[in-house]
Amino acid sequence: MPGKTATPAPTTEAGPAVETRFTEHTPQGRLTAQRGLYAGPAPIVSKDLYAELEWGAAVRERASIALEPATKVSGNTYFGRFPASYWQRWTNVSEVSVEAVVTGTGLLSMGASDVEGEPRVVAAEQVKDAKQAKLSLTGKLDKFYDGGALWLDLETEGGQTLRVEQVRWTVEAPEKIRPTAVTICTMNRADDCLKNLQALAADVSSLETLDAIYVADQGTDLVESRDGFEQVAKDLADKLHYIKQPNLGGAGGFTRGLFEVAGHTATEHANVLFMDDDVLLEPDLVIRMTAFSNRAADPIIVGGQMLNLFHPNQLHVGAEYARLNTLEPGQPVEHSLTTADLLGVDEETLKPNRQERRLDAGYNGWWSCLIPYEVVKATGYPLPFFFQWDDAEYSYRARAHGFPTVTLPGAGVWHADFHMKDWDEWHRYFNLRNSIITAALHSPFNLNLLSRVLIAQLVRYLLGMQYGLSATLIKAVEDFLKGPEILRDGGVEAMKEIRRIREDYPETKRHKATDVPGIASSDIGIINSSPRPALQRVVLIRRVLDRILGRSRFGLGAVPIDEANWWHIALFDTAVVTDANQEGVRVRSYDRVKMFALAKQGARVVQRLRKEGAAVQEQYKRAMPELTSRENWKRLYKL
Repeated sequence: MPGKTATPAPTTEAGPAVETRFTEHTPQGRLTAQRGLYAGPAPIVSKDLYAELEWGAAVRERASIALEPATKVSGNTYFGRFPASYWQRWTNVSEVSVEAVVTGTGLLSMGASDVEGEPRVVAAEQVKDAKQAKLSLTGKLDKFYDGGALWLDLETEGGQTLRVEQVRWTVEAPEKIRPTAVTICTMNRADDCLKNLQALAADVSSLETLDAIYVADQGTDLVESRDGFEQVAKDLADKLHYIKQPNLGGAGGFTRGLFEVAGHTATEHANVLFMDDDVLLEPDLVIRMTAFSNRAADPIIVGGQMLNLFHPNQLHVGAEYARLNTLEPGQPVEHSLTTADLLGVDEETLKPNRQERRLDAGYNGWWSCLIPYEVVKATGYPLPFFFQWDDAEYSYRARAHGFPTVTLPGAGVWHADFHMKDWDEWHRYFNLRNSIITAALHSPFNLNLLSRVLIAQLVRYLLGMQYGLSATLIKAVEDFLKGPEILRDGGVEAMKEIRRIREDYPETKRHKATDVPGIASSDIGIINSSPRPALQRVVLIRRVLDRILGRSRFGLGAVPIDEANWWHIALFDTAVVTDANQEGVRVRSYDRVKMFALAKQGARVVQRLRKEGAAVQEQYKRAMPELTSRENWKRLYKL
């Protein structure tokens, strides 16, 4: 709840101070690459994601585990595995050690897998009657190029008990350690942001490579207003830098971290770790991502993986890329796990859902993503996109300058499931507009192909009686054609304008299922969809003709969101469609006048795109240096 607490954390509104905050550190001993943990950061997270009890009984706690007699626990799990393949491919590390403090009697063994997931034992040690004994097992990173991981297994026999704690995977440290700053962008999610600051504060003693935490607060419900903020600011001390700034979307919030680090660093060998405000944080990802970056053979963007918050055992995707010219982000790369139950098995192979094969990512979402300062120096700052596609555009731009993106397994945070967010929202404008800009900058920009993609989308939206979404698409294309000037204010006016436009379309509004305007709740019954048509083009022509002639099969019906396909919705006069977030419904009603008006408007703007697109593409390319400059962001931040 809001409180009236003072804030001892530094607050920046007028501009950055001049002191140097970031210098390289001299390592003290070996570099911790990840910790061995045996429970998650919250009760909703299954301990099996950290260590699997194969038989017997054990007590699994966050930083330790105690095995009863005749017990085996395996670390061959999502968070328990050391991503050996990625370390062999991208770093100059030749071996890794797992260190632990052990009490009791039992067997510790370092397991390994290959690209097919076949297990083997790399090293093992039997301990007997140990009392807080330090133990270390070492494995070479030499048999994992295409895939595979390492992990720690623990086992006791009858009459034996074993306690293991302070588990650390360590590698030889580099000559100097990169300073790292975490940047959290937030807007009116004060409670969520505070929880993540508290999680970092609780683990800050272990996060040795973390030099600063920037909070870019762009909202009106401020994080500093919360009762717990004063304490977390004290706990984080001079590491926390709380900044209030105008709402410039995710791009503006995350870029502020890059901007601040650039203004306070004495070295170009610094890292900025982007982190969403509304994630359930596993603080160990800071250790895993910064260690990987510190030992990378060359500077690379290091991305964390996303797990689904509403289904915490699910991995969103192993690694992804974008089909730029057809405006399709979030494409799983070949062999990638997708919406996979990390505690389940593959339905075809019956093997556990573990990412054995090493994958090359096209880009990484900014729910957690580490960007070295060298990338910023070479490629500039992110584009002022407001949000949507800023992460993809930046990764593809960086790749063109020789900085690939690596999505690191085991470095994960939980974020709200994407499939439970509705597509028909105002932010779809930014998704479309920014995807076209990204395609113009980083793809062949085949305008005939792009035009077909946009017309196909528009037709589906119109058949689905999504007139507001159709208007959103048209506005996105129109604004792209205005050229780079549309980005000059960072997206503030565009956000206001698209919200105003969508207000005129009733189906963009959500209602309670029991309180739908003008429709009695008892009159709304589910009408299910037929399967996807085998001859889609034929069915499409039929549905278009039916709409032109005003023919329909159903007057009124309810449609579940997973069945709200164009070929089904086009059969209704009025369809009450469940919202993707399952919190309400939207009422889509056939409107012949709107349909024809939007179809004509859409056809005209796509034809303009076909004719003018190449010239506009050159405008964006010429404007890139200025748009991505420090001076431009300084202007946007009003510094």
